[in-house]
Amino acid sequence: MSSSDTERSYVPVADPADRPRKSRATVRVIMINNDRTLLFEDSDPGVPGTSWWTTPGGGVDEGESEAHAAVREVAEETGYRLMEHELLGPIAKRHVVHGYSDLVIEQDESFFLAMVSPFEVDTSAHTPDERLTLLGHRWWTHDDLRHTDDWIWPHELVELWSLAGETDIWPIDLGTQEESTVLDTH
Repeated sequence: MSSSDTERSYVPVADPADRPRKSRATVRVIMINNDRTLLFEDSDPGVPGTSWWTTPGGGVDEGESEAHAAVREVAEETGYRLMEHELLGPIAKRHVVHGYSDLVIEQDESFFLAMVSPFEVDTSAHTPDERLTLLGHRWWTHDDLRHTDDWIWPHELVELWSLAGETDIWPIDLGTQEESTVLDTH
């Protein structure tokens, strides 16, 4: 697959301050199967050797509710068919700035929880960009997440996972965060 098939170029911008900016609303789903949560290993092709782990999710389409977007994104990224009433939350919200080699994406992000039955992850509906950047997937335990040196986005994932029974405090405001593969030197 070439980058001409993708929405982005993944070609690093010489001066990180000159990267184009994009804003969007997104949803993320923390899928819990017994004592494990599903994460995808994502990467920035413009920064070889760089990767991080993230929950399933993605952009909210115009006119789409967050719950509908969460169900759609889970189906597209994992093959699992959730119903909107199976979502818990949103349990948390944040504004996040993702600095990649070719682009800066600002997202207003909502996190949901979903308790799921065991299933085989099906990535056949991944977009060309996801096929290029997603390196794999894995089911993680709390202990795995607490003791890894890998980047986990969001870094509060263990705490968010633990909020399943704390409905009276939802949604937690995680504020503004930055998760970047390239430092902006300006």
